[in-house]
Amino acid sequence: MTDGIPTDAFECRRDTLALVNREEEMSSLSALVQDARAGSGGIALLEGVVGIGKSLLLERLVAALPTEGLQVLEARGGVLERDFPFGVVRQLFEPLLATLDGPRLARLLAGSARTAAQALSGQRQPGDVMLPGEDMSYAVLHGLYWFTCNLAAEAPLVIVVDDAHSADMASLRFLTHLARRIEGLPILLVLSRRTGDTSTDAALLGDIAGQPLCRVLRPGPLTGDGIGRMVETVFGHAADEEFHEACLALTGGNPLLVHSLLSVLRLDGRPPVVDALQYISGDGTFFHDAVRAVLQSQPASASAAARALAVMGDDALPEVCARLAGLDVATHSAAMWALRSNGLVSEVDDGRRWSFNHGLIREVIVADLSPERLAEAHHRAARLLLDAGARAEQVAGHLLMTPLPATEDWAVTVLREAAREASFRGAPALAVDLLRHCLPADGRPPEDTAVLVELGLAEAGVDPQASVRHLQAALEHVREPSLRFRLLSSLASGLIRSGQSLQAVRLLAEQAPTVRDADLRRLLEGQRLMASAEDLSSFAVTLREYPFDISRPGTTPGERALIAAGAGLCSVRADRAQESAAAARRVLESSVPGVDSPFFLTTAATALLYAGLPDEADAAYQRVIDDTRASQRLLLYGLCQALRAEARYRLGALSESLAATRSALNVVPPSHWGRTLALPVATQIHALIDTGDLAGADAAAAQAFPSTSLDTWQWNEFLCARGRLRLAHQEPKAALADLLESGRRQHEWTRTSPAVSSWWAWAGRAHLALGALAPARELAEEAVDRARQGKLTDALGAGLRLLATTESGPRKLGMLEEALSALDGSPARLELAHALVDYGAALHACGHTEAARETLRQGLDLAYTLGAARLRARANDALLATGARPRRVTSSGMESLTPSEAQVARMAAVGETNREIAEELFVTQRTVEQHLTAVYRKLAVSGRRGLGSFFDPERAAK
Repeated sequence: MTDGIPTDAFECRRDTLALVNREEEMSSLSALVQDARAGSGGIALLEGVVGIGKSLLLERLVAALPTEGLQVLEARGGVLERDFPFGVVRQLFEPLLATLDGPRLARLLAGSARTAAQALSGQRQPGDVMLPGEDMSYAVLHGLYWFTCNLAAEAPLVIVVDDAHSADMASLRFLTHLARRIEGLPILLVLSRRTGDTSTDAALLGDIAGQPLCRVLRPGPLTGDGIGRMVETVFGHAADEEFHEACLALTGGNPLLVHSLLSVLRLDGRPPVVDALQYISGDGTFFHDAVRAVLQSQPASASAAARALAVMGDDALPEVCARLAGLDVATHSAAMWALRSNGLVSEVDDGRRWSFNHGLIREVIVADLSPERLAEAHHRAARLLLDAGARAEQVAGHLLMTPLPATEDWAVTVLREAAREASFRGAPALAVDLLRHCLPADGRPPEDTAVLVELGLAEAGVDPQASVRHLQAALEHVREPSLRFRLLSSLASGLIRSGQSLQAVRLLAEQAPTVRDADLRRLLEGQRLMASAEDLSSFAVTLREYPFDISRPGTTPGERALIAAGAGLCSVRADRAQESAAAARRVLESSVPGVDSPFFLTTAATALLYAGLPDEADAAYQRVIDDTRASQRLLLYGLCQALRAEARYRLGALSESLAATRSALNVVPPSHWGRTLALPVATQIHALIDTGDLAGADAAAAQAFPSTSLDTWQWNEFLCARGRLRLAHQEPKAALADLLESGRRQHEWTRTSPAVSSWWAWAGRAHLALGALAPARELAEEAVDRARQGKLTDALGAGLRLLATTESGPRKLGMLEEALSALDGSPARLELAHALVDYGAALHACGHTEAARETLRQGLDLAYTLGAARLRARANDALLATGARPRRVTSSGMESLTPSEAQVARMAAVGETNREIAEELFVTQRTVEQHLTAVYRKLAVSGRRGLGSFFDPERAAK
């Protein structure tokens, strides 16, 4: 679509048109280009109605750019491009990739950029496996971003995308991904969009518009002087002011309508005077009428050629258009040149391809075709493209334009191939649309059961209920072991996601024995165990009746999956926590990358987390995250990030925990989380409370959740977090209601280990806030007993701290001393900081002032290091109460670094670039630079090399 001043609707060529009333916009764009050349990234978004002059403004900008020392990439959104992922991205990069020599291509595709190249070319990496419904787009977006960065490192880059509102979703996600990280890069991103767009994709363009670096330009309507200049362009002479004002009133100053109106007058032989405007309607239909009039004045061959181009789309092969129009190549060529002479089309590649001068011209032509005739034309176009060797996705795009199913063998083959490509490129919804088009219109199942299987697998992440329906219909027809395994696994996952966990358990119990491969049966058995954990009644039966032999060696992937599942389920009970941890270690140590299921490895890591080993769990989660990022499993990546956030929270790494929750919630769309959304939100609330950001915690707690969330164990954790938040707001009654409900549900789910959830600790403090000592002591004693039984040192320390609040004098001191002893050497630094502050306050209450001061100073320093603002404030107040003056915050040395500064410094010390650090932490490069500047000053080093002695002891020893 060419949206500018406008289309030369009838005679005047576009390349002879001059920009009118656009000097200010052109000046702003030129300034942004200069900023990009100087290394400062920028964004420009042109907004306006159809015909306001956006496209011509972009054309003139590109034409005015210097040819040396600057790279320019161009693309345009279109009707067919919206149906396939990365259509606009391909327009941007494919012409460049075709010109690259080997060494330069290798440089540009280094590192993460390789993922994007392989995805866009339809290649898979060795060992990559994609489960049904999984979304790989984050890895591709990440790779495209690095490819763009590598390209910009060679020379400043200007990326121009016209009609971005018509771009495909995947390309818009990339543009948004780039816009969020463009600061500090020598890149200018220039987009245009039509105002009034209410599509789902509009939110992404709104996100770009909201970026701090984005300059939104809204070209205004033409002035009377501008209309005068257009009159001279079309007629060759000026008109009077009265005519200019009349044109302005009739068209609103829209350049396209002004130019169309003037062209209609000229074609009709009327002069540019007010009287000549009397027969022109004021609703813009004169443009449509004018296009129709031009077509009617042409030979039948020209009209047929125009209709064929309207169906095929811009830049279609002339040979294919000719066949669709029923013309020989020579007649078709003559027809296109006739259309060009009347301003309706323009040649591309020296006449080898053609394009309408404006999308509205195509709309006029399509509107004159009946739905039946248009559907027939698209179906025939698909077959012609297939015969011409076009890509499957291009052929399938025309098949989707027809309302009737495409059940011919050739059409089904094309749709299935295009669906596989769409799934691989991160567009499962499109894959579903393509495969559904293969189904007979009468609702009968297709003759080829494989179509039903592929559809059900594709629907798993888009429409779980439909997926379940189609996979159940296909189940009895599938016998091949590996395919039957995939079908059963996906069907069970769909049942769980649609709230039918019990049915999933029954399905796997009944059907797993029908899979002939023994190790695949073990994998299904492990999945059955994990499915039972999502259904309350099934879970209770599983824990009561299943033998849980987790001592087996685990020599095969199926055995390791079964051990991991058993360890994950047993770890929620304190008496089997250490046994579960040992089994989890065995699974993780013997697992094989690319062979073992990342889902079960995540389960093993969670067993370590619930055994009070957050440091080991964090390392295991990081390993799975690295694997899932490479294999492009978006949902599992998000879930693992959420669990990793919990591990880092328990380690006291609050800023890193919040970064992990942001990563989980930003990368995975809310619709993908479904019933599990409560898990990352709960961790986020806890971390925000500890950092002192109650407003942020309130916002997180206000998150909307699916109604099915209430039936999950994840909701127990959200109730705990919300109860703690209400306690922080000094609402103990409301807090206690949430916390006791969380505890009741935890016992129902047999999640009785005190290391699983902290609901009991906060419920005890809510009881104390209400003056109820006995129930608080009861909760603490039960937690201490279970923690001792399970050797859960972190939970033991927390339980003793709570129990100490119900005592006084020497008994209180003794309990807190035991808590500190339990936490000695523990990685749970936040719990240790709380214990130090509690112990220091108790020492002061008992008259041990000097000891209290020293202990409180330790607690204060640790709270500061962790970024625990609320605890730091309490420690500071307690220290002041002893009569001491707290030391000023250290301004130099390691102790002076804030948690964020220390995190950035550690990453820089091992060689990560500023861009890589910013990407991983979801911050801007400027933020990374500011942190490093502060680190260099505090540590008295001149650059990255000096960080090694502080953050890499082995390197420092050398």
